[in-house]
This record gives sequence, C-alpha cells and structure tokens, in this order.
Amino acid sequence: MPGTKNNSIPHDKLLPCVRMRVADRQVLKLIRMWLEVPVVEMAKKKGGKPQWSRPLQGTPQGGVCSPLLANLYLHWFDVAFHRPNGPAHWANARLVRYADDFVVLARYQGKELHRFIQDKLENWMGLKLNLEKTRTITLSPHGGSFDFLGYTFRLYESRFYKGYVCQHLAPSTKALKRGFARIRELTGSERRHQPVDYIIGQINTFLCGWGRYFSLGFPSKAYEKINFYTGERILNNLRRRSQRGFNIPRGMNTNEYLKQLGLIRLRKEMFRERACQ
Repeated sequence: MPGTKNNSIPHDKLLPCVRMRVADRQVLKLIRMWLEVPVVEMAKKKGGKPQWSRPLQGTPQGGVCSPLLANLYLHWFDVAFHRPNGPAHWANARLVRYADDFVVLARYQGKELHRFIQDKLENWMGLKLNLEKTRTITLSPHGGSFDFLGYTFRLYESRFYKGYVCQHLAPSTKALKRGFARIRELTGSERRHQPVDYIIGQINTFLCGWGRYFSLGFPSKAYEKINFYTGERILNNLRRRSQRGFNIPRGMNTNEYLKQLGLIRLRKEMFRERACQ
C-alpha cells in the first residue's frame, strides 16, 4: 500500500507532462508562476531577516490544482504499470490510485514487484515514497486490514456459506473521528445564539454528505455511533441556552423529540430510497 508526497514532484518533469495536455501558453505560464511562487520563512532569531526561496519541486500544500497535477504526472506511472512488461501482466497485479495515494493488489507481493514500484517512482519519476503509508499487508479472515479513502478494508468468513471469504469495508476510525469533530464544531457553545432549526439544517447537510459517501459496504455501526453522538451534542447545545435548564417535553423520548426538531438519522436504506438529497 504505497503512497507518494506531492511536495516531491520535480518541476522540470511535471511541466512537460502538463504541456502534453495544455497547449495555451498563457495557462502554462500561470501554472509555472503558481508552482514557483516564493516561499517565505520567518527569521529564526529575533530581529533577523526572513528568508525566501523559490521551490524547484512540489505543489503548494492544499492547493486546488495539486490533485489535478498529481494525476497528470502519475498517469505515466499507470501507463508503465500496465505495459506488456509491467506487473499488471507478469504479476497479475491491480493498481488502484486516487491522486497521489494508491494501492497495489497482488496475490504474491514479491521483491520484484516492490523493486519495480520503488524504481519507477523514485529513480524514473523523481518522487519520494511516504514511508509512513507504504507497507505490505496480508489480508486474511484471521487478521490484516488497511485504510484507503476513508474506508477500512478487511476479509471475513461468511456466516451463511462455510468456506467462503467475503470482503468487508466500513468507515475507518479516522473517518469517524473527523465526523465527530465536524459535529462538535457545528454544535459548540459558541453557536448557542443561533436558531435551533439553522443548526439542525447545517447538521443535516453534513450528515447527508457523510452518510452518502460511506453508504457502501457495512456502515450500520458507524451510522449508529454518528447518530448517538449527534443527538447528545444537540441536547447539550440546548441545555446551555438557558440557566433554567432544558427538559424534553413530557410524553416524548429523545428520538421522537430530535425527529420533531427535523434531525435526520442515518440509515443505509435512506440512500437507496433517495430520502436524503
């Protein structure tokens, strides 16, 4: 499961790849200026002068064009991988790539396959492998999993058909933590002055997007955790609005009251029924 670093793409190799796709000289000039914009570093000592330099490699971190430029450049790694002399043929390997992150799937992860990937990325393309992400994982029903694009992938034995091995994918732990952080941001104490229906609307927008993205595989447990955490955060927000406290109206339970406020609850069926637009 290798990964590369956008800040290691050499400009002298990236720009020719861009020229193969873009013919307008003015656009090419703007891209070059954007890549070579000076980087200013604050002085290390008090009263010292700031240092500046022009980068010779990499794309600006968080730049809107960074994923696009990574795709333009790493396209040639895809081509080399699927050539007749590439591992797609002699190792029967499969490459799954999204921008600068990718996964190589093969029944046997031999040294020759590792050597090919490292040689093409580092020697031929001038990139640096992200050692924190690059690792070899053996998937089996008894252990082994990896995270990719917010999902955790693993294998398990089917409960209904003995001897059959199935693939399991669900939202990763990091994806859940990011979801909790966003809900916590939308229901923080600094939002007590905002109308409840406005906060509910913002939360529903987030839940629809988050839930739709993670609707593949088996997201039910993650949905339950998100639903419970969202309900608790909304109730805490309501309790902080007045010194007299807050109580759910008599004759209603928590779920009924949250539904009356308009809060949606994530469930997999809602995306099949197009109930969450």
